[in-house]
Amino acid sequence: MDITLNRRNFLKNSLLYGVSLVAASPASGHLASAKHFMEPKAMFYKKGDQNLVYCELCFRRCTIPEGRRGFCRVRENQKGELRSLVYAQPAGLQIDPIELEPMYHMVPGHKNLCVYTASCNFRCKHCQNWTISQSAPEQIRSFKSTPEEIVKETLKQGCRSISHSINEPTVFFELMYDVVRIAKMKGLLTLCHTNGGMAKEPMMELLKFLDGVTVDLKSFNPKFYRDISEAKIEPVLETLKTIRQSGKHLEIVNLIIPTLNDDMSDIRKMCRWIIENLGQETPIHFTRFSPQYKMTHLPHTPIRTLEQAYETAKAEGLKYIYVGNVIGHPANSTYCSKCNKKLIERSHFIMLKNAIKDGRCPFCNEKIPGIWS
Repeated sequence: MDITLNRRNFLKNSLLYGVSLVAASPASGHLASAKHFMEPKAMFYKKGDQNLVYCELCFRRCTIPEGRRGFCRVRENQKGELRSLVYAQPAGLQIDPIELEPMYHMVPGHKNLCVYTASCNFRCKHCQNWTISQSAPEQIRSFKSTPEEIVKETLKQGCRSISHSINEPTVFFELMYDVVRIAKMKGLLTLCHTNGGMAKEPMMELLKFLDGVTVDLKSFNPKFYRDISEAKIEPVLETLKTIRQSGKHLEIVNLIIPTLNDDMSDIRKMCRWIIENLGQETPIHFTRFSPQYKMTHLPHTPIRTLEQAYETAKAEGLKYIYVGNVIGHPANSTYCSKCNKKLIERSHFIMLKNAIKDGRCPFCNEKIPGIWS
């Protein structure tokens, strides 16, 4: 049976995980007030003349007049000071298996608490979380929760890690930054799932407190980024290299959308770039598209297309390749790149068995990249 399951409908199908402590919903009636619990000064910006501010958080480098917001909708110029409208105002906290990020090489099978807020600095027409990522903070409900309270809740729920995902975490950088600093002091693993559009300086500062990063490499075609996401590929490639140079664990997601980024020649070029710049042991997830948002006219990705991408990546030399959003596919699992024995058995997001011992294959002693304890 052909079954597709993504993060948005995972809660409806899982009996083991998917506890949503607080779920975002549209604000009722007219737009709520933009006034929030706390509006601290944003990080990474410069002041200009006539109360202008120049945001330096992401690749857009927005110039923001007084009283206006940046492209992200959540950083506002208030009397010449750039302030975050979502600090200590998450739209939700959600408990998932770590595999849902997806992060397959970080202590498999443990519970992770995911933090998210409103908005994004991309405008992807296919976004599965568009009700959150394409909303301003006053358009969805949020709640007061300080970084200290978020970390406390993570520990209370028995989670081993804390992630920042669902919407683009770049836009709530200050909240994420404080959460991961506190989380590391409490012995938690820390990660984020990003579109890769963050500028280099803030990314390097954040990486001091992250254990791993999952990056969406949406296509290897600049036209796709321009037309489908209103973004650019070059900053994403730079972000990937910055993460690799930091030594932190990195995994890549490529959502394959029929007719838009399913050309195998582009996927081959992408795989070669990954090997040359990031290393052949970098895990990559080819995930299945399901019709969402402004792309409901397109079909689900054929499973054969995902398998062709898998075969292309393997032929180019990538060692850890996954097929995502297809329950029960053999490529949900992790295999040793040397002896090809199954090391971690998964059914989609659920880990069933883990044979890895001290970060190595128990059959041939090959070292497996990742965080295993």
